[in-house]
Amino acid sequence: MIVAVGLDLVEIERVRRAYLAHPKRFVARCFTPEEAAFAVARRDPVPALAARFAAKEAFQKTWPERLAWRDVGVVRREGEAPTLAFAPEVAARMEREGWRAHLTLTHARDHAAAVVVLERA
Repeated sequence: MIVAVGLDLVEIERVRRAYLAHPKRFVARCFTPEEAAFAVARRDPVPALAARFAAKEAFQKTWPERLAWRDVGVVRREGEAPTLAFAPEVAARMEREGWRAHLTLTHARDHAAAVVVLERA
């Protein structure tokens, strides 16, 4: 059963300004090490960062309490669709309450977007 749906749209230029102003601080504050590694391996890391930022916001819209930026992250394995990974306390609650999160990401020239569906098994 679907519990909640979260959608977020991010302006890539806004993320670019934050990244260029304080790249290390912005990335360390908002992204998991795995997300950072994925993004900086790209010629232009900003669209990947923007899509991951949108995923965090989209998930937050499905979650009953406020989370820290690094409590949720996007994991992308070669040949697989991106999925969400969670800090241990969030993962434990997800398992305890029988919730699963589904994610889709997209980005174009100016915007990145994410949709998260929170489901209870």
